[in-house]
Amino acid sequence: MGTKMVNEGRGRLFKTTDDKYLIYLPVYLAEDSMFPFKDWQEGKKTGEKNSISVKVSFKPGGAKKLLMEEWKEPEEQ
Repeated sequence: MGTKMVNEGRGRLFKTTDDKYLIYLPVYLAEDSMFPFKDWQEGKKTGEKNSISVKVSFKPGGAKKLLMEEWKEPEEQ
């Protein structure tokens, strides 16, 4: 039996008590072999690979959608 690709799941958007927002992704989605983000960076406090920098955007007045893509540092001129 082959492995089933997972490209959607139910996540959640949380507001924390210190006024930060977190996006939860289900484990089965984030750990799917085709998940587009794999370049985990080391955490500043623990040294564990636990974060990925992403760009999150939306179109004002458009559909209720967020776009998440790889973060690329601006090029110096």
